[in-house]
Amino acid sequence: QVQLVESGGGSVQGGGSLRLSCAASGDTYKTSCMAWFRQAPGKEREVVAVVDRDGITTYADSVKGRFTIAQDNTKNTLYLQMSSLKPEDTAMYYCAARTWTKYSGGWPPLRRTLYNYWGQGTQVAVSS
Repeated sequence: QVQLVESGGGSVQGGGSLRLSCAASGDTYKTSCMAWFRQAPGKEREVVAVVDRDGITTYADSVKGRFTIAQDNTKNTLYLQMSSLKPEDTAMYYCAARTWTKYSGGWPPLRRTLYNYWGQGTQVAVSS
């Protein structure tokens, strides 16, 4: 089992910055890929950024150049550094981890159904 706990959400003005953290515990050695997703009211949960075991990162087009995903394996913590925030970034942000080894599609996994562990989420609100 893997437990994920997000923190760092809050309310900021447009153009501001936030850093989200995801503390992982349990069988973290089984994790092959971690990601940040977000879900705004009335919309589907969508991928924001992904990092695999080799450290390769992937970003949604909407956040490229503004968000950075990073991991500290010593602390078992995943980060999402967000800058130049926009009102459209307002959403619940979720940390996700994948421990399944079988994968036949392209890499990295980008769909929510390809991750089997989730945190409870942390709210980010960006005002105009």
